[in-house]
Amino acid sequence: MIRAIDRKLWRDLWQMRGQALAIALVIGSGVATFIMSLSTLDSLRQTQASFYRDARFAGAFAALKRAPAELRGRIAAIPGVEQAEARVVADVKIDLEHFADPVTGRLVSIPDRGEPLLNRLYLRAGRTIEPGRNDEVIASEAFAQAHGLNPGDRLPVIINGRRKALTIVGLGLSPEYIYQIAPGSVMPDFARFAILWMGETPLAAAYDMEGAFNSVALSLTPRPSSNETAQVEDVLDQLDDLLAPYGGTGAYGREDQLSHRYLSEEFKQLGRMAQIFPVIFLGVAAFLLNVVVSRLVSTQREQIAALKAFGYGNADVGLHYAKLIVAITLAGVAIGAAGGLWLGEGLSQIYVRFYRFPSLVYILRPWIVGAAALISIVAALIGTLFAVRRAALLPPAQAMRPEPPVVYRPTLLERAGLQRWLAQPSRMIARHVERRPVKSLLSVTGIALAVAIMMVGNFQEDAIDFMIDAQFGLAQREDLAVTFVEPAARRALYELTGLPGVEYGEAFRAVPARLRFGHRSYRTAIQGMEPGGDLQRLLDARLRPVTVPPEGIMLTDHLGKILGAGPGDRLIVEVLEGSQPVREIPIEGLISQYIGVSAYMDRTALNRLMGEGPAISGAWLAVDERKQAAVFEALKERPRVAGTMIRRRAITSFYETMGETILIFTFINTLLAATIAVGVVYNSARISLSERSWELATLRVLGLTRAEISYILLGELALFTLAAIPLGFLIGR
Repeated sequence: MIRAIDRKLWRDLWQMRGQALAIALVIGSGVATFIMSLSTLDSLRQTQASFYRDARFAGAFAALKRAPAELRGRIAAIPGVEQAEARVVADVKIDLEHFADPVTGRLVSIPDRGEPLLNRLYLRAGRTIEPGRNDEVIASEAFAQAHGLNPGDRLPVIINGRRKALTIVGLGLSPEYIYQIAPGSVMPDFARFAILWMGETPLAAAYDMEGAFNSVALSLTPRPSSNETAQVEDVLDQLDDLLAPYGGTGAYGREDQLSHRYLSEEFKQLGRMAQIFPVIFLGVAAFLLNVVVSRLVSTQREQIAALKAFGYGNADVGLHYAKLIVAITLAGVAIGAAGGLWLGEGLSQIYVRFYRFPSLVYILRPWIVGAAALISIVAALIGTLFAVRRAALLPPAQAMRPEPPVVYRPTLLERAGLQRWLAQPSRMIARHVERRPVKSLLSVTGIALAVAIMMVGNFQEDAIDFMIDAQFGLAQREDLAVTFVEPAARRALYELTGLPGVEYGEAFRAVPARLRFGHRSYRTAIQGMEPGGDLQRLLDARLRPVTVPPEGIMLTDHLGKILGAGPGDRLIVEVLEGSQPVREIPIEGLISQYIGVSAYMDRTALNRLMGEGPAISGAWLAVDERKQAAVFEALKERPRVAGTMIRRRAITSFYETMGETILIFTFINTLLAATIAVGVVYNSARISLSERSWELATLRVLGLTRAEISYILLGELALFTLAAIPLGFLIGR
């Protein structure tokens, strides 16, 4: 048997179905965001783990100049190493006839017979390389698609200064290059950077590496009972000791591997979104429920008195309104679960296409939906606790009486003598708003939260525009960055500036290093800059140029936070190149940099630290735009030039890469913000109409037209909206 009070519950829900649906949509927005974020995060992690496992992604890596193949056995014998794979890795220039911009690539050797032990390829198309062939390669799928290349196409390259035509026999993916980014770049540029896999014998012969290797990848033996971080550090230390005589540049674990690190940061961002946005939506939903239930209690005072007269106690009445809240919340959870599933799967597919995983493993764990429902119900009940308590404790005798009338006094506008400038309906709006300040403030706050969420959704585009303007407009002002295969004498700068079309140049020296402060460390590159340079400048927090000090080191503000160090502290610098000196260097200051995490020194001071002459790693060039093509052609002919980065192309690539992601998140946030705005405005209108129905009917009898009555209601909402916009800007900021 259904109790009478429960039948009343369903009737109340049906009568307020519009308001209930609006609130359920707001709750659903929060639940959908929560489910979308966590399910996408889980799915990407599962997809990543599956790909890593199937492809046997290495746990540690190291690069070096040249070591004999026999050293591989000693590396494999390091305690904690499960398998060791020695490889040849080399940079290559690609000369595409249909593409004028410089294109570089990375050649990675694979065994002539059989699959690699680690970092195995996943073939999307074509076949593997035939043993004995010296002109076959497998190309990364992203690069091939960017240029419309397919298995069987010829690819002209410049290998170690010699031209050669290679045949693409397959298109592949590797866990080592999920995030395919060129050295020195900030974002992937699939059209200008390629990964090519080639047979070990022909690649070693091309670079005079027969019986030798210059790269090694390791898998580590799992030790569940030991500290994994300590185990990795121990293996890396021993590996560094072995490779030091052979020009090792510092071993690093999977956590510091470039592609894996970018993925990890992306996952952190998704996790933050799962924490922030649902809180906003559920907070607004709790606010709306509180307003609706408060008004419902006010209009049902006589019904509450009747229920208590028929024997229902305070607990029954309180439970009745709690059930009403839970019913609306569960409807929102159902809407949010369906929307979150749809959005999560779609967002996961986008990430899989962007990172080029072989396939998607989409999962939605039941606990995520359960947690969303529990959080929503608790938030809704807490948000309406006062209103439910007021209903439960309302004495029957008091409930039988109508609410005391509002005390009418002249408004501020009237006391200021401005009433003569307002028509009668406008004065009524002003009086109603001022006589119910709390209700008015709550309505304004609800609409302001919708504005705030719109700002949160749209600020990414402006933030990225600002980052690009600061980085590429004020700091990196060169047209072209050129890096050498090996450090060269400073006179190489004059060769570059002597090219027709090159107007000005500045040399730089870059060395890999591990920076330590206390128990914290970070692996990055130290950039040695020319003092007083104009093409590359360091900026302070106000984006003003900062001069590189003649001694000491400068860190980006973010790197300073990572290390917990600041100006005046002394930093231990472990250089990972050449003789690998270890020095203690004072921090002279922090700079503001939005892209990249680096350290900076005077180039001459960095040369002294390295114990070398005026060596440079490359140059930043200002180039006449009309002669860029000729400069590119000249650089292709120079075997010492390892790669080039075009500033204008880097900006374009950055926007192309980020564009789809920004568009999707902006669309989702706009849709959800609109849901909140509709929910708040609709509920405000319904409540206002129910509260003033007798008053408005009386005004119609007294002769006011339908248009004037509509103006009184809609004008009040318009006033709330106008007041909410600046408040929304403040909350959004």
